[in-house]
Amino acid sequence: MVIRLGLAQIDITVGDIDGNVEKVFTYLDLARENDIDILVFPELTITGYPPEDLLLRLDFIKENLKALEKVAAATKGSETLVFLGFVDYDSEIYNSAAILKDGEIKGKYHKMHLPNYSVFDEKRYFAPGNKPILVEHASLKIGVNICEDLWVPAGPIIDQSIAGANLIVNLSASPFSVNKWRSRLNILLTRAMEYSATIAYCNMVGGQDELVFDGRSMLVTPEGKYHIAKAFEEELFVVDVDPSVSTRYNLYEGKRKGYSKVSELETVKLPISVKSAIELTPEVNLYESPREEEAFRALVLGLRDYVRKNGFEKVALGLSGGMDSSLVACIASEALGSDNVIGVLMPSEFTSKESIEDAISLAENLSINTLTIPIKEVYHSYLDALKATFKNTKADVTEENIQARIRGNYLMALSNKFGWLVLATGNKSEIATGYATLYGDMAGGIAVIKDVYKTEVYALANYFNEMKGKEIIPKRVFEKAPSAELKPDQRDQDTLPPYEILDGILQLYIEEGLSQTEIVEHGYDGKVVDLVLKLLRRNEYKRKQGAPGIKISRRAFGKDWRMPITNGYRR
Repeated sequence: MVIRLGLAQIDITVGDIDGNVEKVFTYLDLARENDIDILVFPELTITGYPPEDLLLRLDFIKENLKALEKVAAATKGSETLVFLGFVDYDSEIYNSAAILKDGEIKGKYHKMHLPNYSVFDEKRYFAPGNKPILVEHASLKIGVNICEDLWVPAGPIIDQSIAGANLIVNLSASPFSVNKWRSRLNILLTRAMEYSATIAYCNMVGGQDELVFDGRSMLVTPEGKYHIAKAFEEELFVVDVDPSVSTRYNLYEGKRKGYSKVSELETVKLPISVKSAIELTPEVNLYESPREEEAFRALVLGLRDYVRKNGFEKVALGLSGGMDSSLVACIASEALGSDNVIGVLMPSEFTSKESIEDAISLAENLSINTLTIPIKEVYHSYLDALKATFKNTKADVTEENIQARIRGNYLMALSNKFGWLVLATGNKSEIATGYATLYGDMAGGIAVIKDVYKTEVYALANYFNEMKGKEIIPKRVFEKAPSAELKPDQRDQDTLPPYEILDGILQLYIEEGLSQTEIVEHGYDGKVVDLVLKLLRRNEYKRKQGAPGIKISRRAFGKDWRMPITNGYRR
């Protein structure tokens, strides 16, 4: 017995129920064209993931249920068995998978294990299910579960495997972080071998606010074989599989009954079309992409979807001739096309001739449009207006921030006038330490590299030039010392430790959760560590007001980072 599986790795939009259903219809048609026996969609296909507080609206839940009925009706006359993510409702709401066949809803599964860590807060909304489900046809037994159900060591797969499941389908919405796909593959291989079942894992793709979903749906077998769909692209991933492989490996039946969590398992018996022999098997092409390529593609996809799904066409950013704005311009050009990117030069009396030249050179290399709006006169009008109030005080960071806020005002005025989305260009090192001006360079609709440390910014810029095979970002941008150019001869390192040291300390504290003492034990100077962590804590109020940014690390500022502003803990 051979099953032709289709994993519908699609880009869906939270709340766009009609649009999501239309995409489902498209893939139902593709399933018919490809003679697919079993078609699997991602987690919460109908509503998008994560729907967050939309789930507190009863009208939203009801509309999602009506949409499910439409999709079920669309399967009439088709031999394809469909597994589709949706939100179910009785007295509680459930993260659910529908089993659809020949125009009907044949069964429903409620997710049993609800993640409540990192970016996930499913326990805020959903009740956990309490009954595993099995779909049976002759010797084929299919266990259905959803995302986290497969990650936990004691999930519904235990009861499903005890009941003889030889195929597990998993509907997933697993957000991207660099190298996370490798963890997914290892988990799936472990589960497949541990429970002697072939696993079909369907992950969504696309951007949703801060999150990026990278796809890479997978088929893994208990033999340790696997096939992986494309990264960062929509795809109907089709593969033929022989479930008897799992049955042959299933030599332990009865041995795990003591591990069972439930007394009964819901069974749905359905006729399922099958093939006589394997005809389609994708080549195993495990491409180990460099970290920089992974991160860059995620940023491009995240920005593209954020802009398009929120109804924008063009974006604008301040183009300073520095590394951060140069990289953001490159990402935007890749995501949206050069015609849709406007670089705004806003020189002051402190802006170097070289920075202006580098900004213009970059814009020409990318073929993006530019505007030049000097800030000198406006800046001096501010100083004149404040002259009496600031009498007998020395110039300090106040005057520097005025310049940044003028530039922020210019960009937001352009946004208001022309409908352009403003891209903030601050990196993770700056956002962490507060080396950014609230209502100034932090202004914008999305902070593209908010989760990219300064040292990583340079690595991504190098990758981009190498990818293009030529010098898009000018060589001088790499060579000159980073500077905000808000006063004469200013350098970032006048205020901050060298970025190699700064980023190392921040990574240990943010990503690894080490204490100040433990970081010092890693060889960092105690006074430098103390300074960095003071800056990090002091600037929480800024981060709370900043634009959302695209998550690419294990722990990003935003949903991942929920520190109190008023915080007396100092370790």
